[in-house]
Amino acid sequence: MTTGSTEKVNGARAVIKCLEKEGVDTLFGYPGGQIIPFYNELYDSDLRHILVRHEQAAAHAADGYARATGKTGVCVSTSGPGATNLVTGIATAYMDSVPIVALTGQVPKFLIGNDAFQEADITGITLPITKHNYLVQDAEEIPRIVKEAFHIASTGRPGPVLIDLPKDIQNVEFDLHYPDKVELRGYKPTFKGNTQQIKRAAEEIAKSCRPIIYAGGGVISSNASAELVELAETILAPVTTTLMGISSIPTEHPLYVGMLGMHGCKYANYAIQESDLIIAVGARFDDRVTGKLESFAPNARIIHIDVDPAEISKNIKVHVPIVGDAKQVLKSLIKYIKRCNSAEWIEKINQWKKEYPLGYSQMSPDVVMPQFVIEQIAEACKDAIIVTEVGQHQMWAAQYFKYITPRTFLTSGGLGTMGYGFPAAMGAKVGRPDKTVINISGDGSFQMNSQELATVVQNDIPVVTVILNNGYLGMVRQWQELFYDRRYSCTCIKGSVDFVKLAEAYGALGLRAEKPSEVRPAIEEAVRSGRPAIVDVIVECEANVYPMVPAGAAINEILDQEEQ
Repeated sequence: MTTGSTEKVNGARAVIKCLEKEGVDTLFGYPGGQIIPFYNELYDSDLRHILVRHEQAAAHAADGYARATGKTGVCVSTSGPGATNLVTGIATAYMDSVPIVALTGQVPKFLIGNDAFQEADITGITLPITKHNYLVQDAEEIPRIVKEAFHIASTGRPGPVLIDLPKDIQNVEFDLHYPDKVELRGYKPTFKGNTQQIKRAAEEIAKSCRPIIYAGGGVISSNASAELVELAETILAPVTTTLMGISSIPTEHPLYVGMLGMHGCKYANYAIQESDLIIAVGARFDDRVTGKLESFAPNARIIHIDVDPAEISKNIKVHVPIVGDAKQVLKSLIKYIKRCNSAEWIEKINQWKKEYPLGYSQMSPDVVMPQFVIEQIAEACKDAIIVTEVGQHQMWAAQYFKYITPRTFLTSGGLGTMGYGFPAAMGAKVGRPDKTVINISGDGSFQMNSQELATVVQNDIPVVTVILNNGYLGMVRQWQELFYDRRYSCTCIKGSVDFVKLAEAYGALGLRAEKPSEVRPAIEEAVRSGRPAIVDVIVECEANVYPMVPAGAAINEILDQEEQ
């Protein structure tokens, strides 16, 4: 079936027409020889194109756009090195289940396999890190392929899809017919959970005295935050989240016990270990959460709700599996449940919260502690979208910022990609221009994609980057300190760049804070300026992230600062 009247177009124009049909408004990309026909047609299009300065940034920006808006992000590159430069961003989106569509140019069909100039087998390269990918062999297949790509990327467990477009295919003319719907016999995600399994889950909840809800990124993806909170309040159960699940429940909700796992709150880890029932929603029991697998939640029965059946019982054996969309399953589950007998359990958890609060020591009155910086951002920029790079600052942002609404914490969780934050923040701000967007970065991570300062200045994208500048690759240095006798091998980067001058060189605002009293005014000035800005905060160089569970330990075997 098709919609609308037909028109004669070439392959490149067809792609643009199809993107418009899918509601795309913004592309992030970088042109090159094999994608020139597409860019030639883009010249006459109303689609907004953000010219990045490195293709990796295009993928991350599309990712940030998708996470912030809930829509599918789109990135574009040429063939060969342009396409391979997308790979890290595609892998990042794949690990975190983010819907993006990547369009890549390719050498003409008759040259494929001949090691032609700027040829790379990008469909082969990305096969393990995409939900699906396409090498277009026939221009008339473009409408179907684009329709399928957006459907696959955004449904079920979301993820990236790549479309590889040979240059000659982009030039072929044909009559464009855009399909009404997608027909994929081998792809039928389950959205509605099995009723009998949902009833079994309700029975387990009714019997429980120490339940805990363990929420992951799937809650965010399915827009199930309201249902998550309703479930918690109905059965009076504490909620812990993964890194990806942060912002699915307000940080200051009385039933929220924080993030769990390697750098989770002590009371969250204790709660999961002593629970008698875990209700896992859109989470995958990854190694950073479970720690030593055989010691994880030894007395708990487990309900696992996930849209991806491959995740259920993959790492941890579960007792009640429910395959389905988190929002739909929770809505159904709430109809059957009753409050648990959990008052004593909540009292015990509240006591743990008092005994083991998150905290840090102020080493000197004149030294800026990194945790203090996050607290100041939280006070100055309530309900901002927080994007992070990867490392210590990422964990502090997870621990100390106060999140109020969903889709306000964007970070590379599964792949842990340094250089993610700045371009992702750019994409988030393009998608949500109404929100203040703060990129919290380390001095190491920021230098991975600092060239995108040119992009945000040229396109007037007022992202504020706050750099926690400790002169080290902080998380690696922390491991070297704790487990390698302070042998700081290749982790010191002190004095590598003057970030204020760097910002100014690109035409952005550059500010620096070196004392605690200077932090808040600098952040407020950067936000108030309405310009792309960097706030370079010189922080204590050997501050560590605590609590911390050492690799291979059970998650209740926790290191605290006072124990070091």
